Amino acid sequence: MWTYPDIIAHRGGGILAPENTLAGLQCGLNWGFHAVEFDVMLTKDQIAVLMHDEFLGRTVQGQGKIAEIMAADLFLMDAGAWFDPAFSDCRVPSFLSVMEFCALHGIWMNVEIKPSHGTDMLTGQLIGQLAEEFYGEISHAVAIPPLFSSFSVIALQAARLAAPAIARALLVERIPVDWQKQLEELDAVALHVNHRYLTQELAIAIKQTGIGLCCYTVNSLARADELRSWGVDAFCTDRLDLFAAGFEQ
Repeated sequence: MWTYPDIIAHRGGGILAPENTLAGLQCGLNWGFHAVEFDVMLTKDQIAVLMHDEFLGRTVQGQGKIAEIMAADLFLMDAGAWFDPAFSDCRVPSFLSVMEFCALHGIWMNVEIKPSHGTDMLTGQLIGQLAEEFYGEISHAVAIPPLFSSFSVIALQAARLAAPAIARALLVERIPVDWQKQLEELDAVALHVNHRYLTQELAIAIKQTGIGLCCYTVNSLARADELRSWGVDAFCTDRLDLFAAGFEQ
């Protein structure tokens, strides 16, 4: 059963702000979003940071692999000018700083565990430990525990061992034939799927099991209406400007 918000701001601010930054989170908040999705991976010194790409070049200028860069060096790099010069002061935030921001503002988090190549177990373990420690130290009245999601089953298994109380969702592009078996092995509460590859028949089959069903990345009100008519519980969107006024969160 899905017990989380219906509409989730993709990577913080969708198309309205630099992704996976505090400016993006603030943008989503300004549009009234209290649910956010973002990506977390590890630096060379095993600091969990918000980052989607395994390599520099798209949202952070430069060359090299995130897993081969020290966090202190990464934190000095510009993470916003690619989007607009007005965001040139944006930096890559740590996962801890984002948990603090979300707790302060009452924002629910879908934390996508995004391991770089070969670091699945370690990434899931360390992100799980960070979340377990953070939510164990503050009042649950202040912070809403997040949902972990990942394309990596190994990372989710490691997060489950490190933070058994934090729920998990399996993230897929296309729904695999053995989706139910995978969810059961992870003790997952939801399946997250690319909406382009979801059919009404599959949606009905998934919902009949009692599992939550979330779609990414839905940027059309008409498509959102259709998905909801199929029983889809929630979706990520880049179009905060469309959905802020068009749907109840």
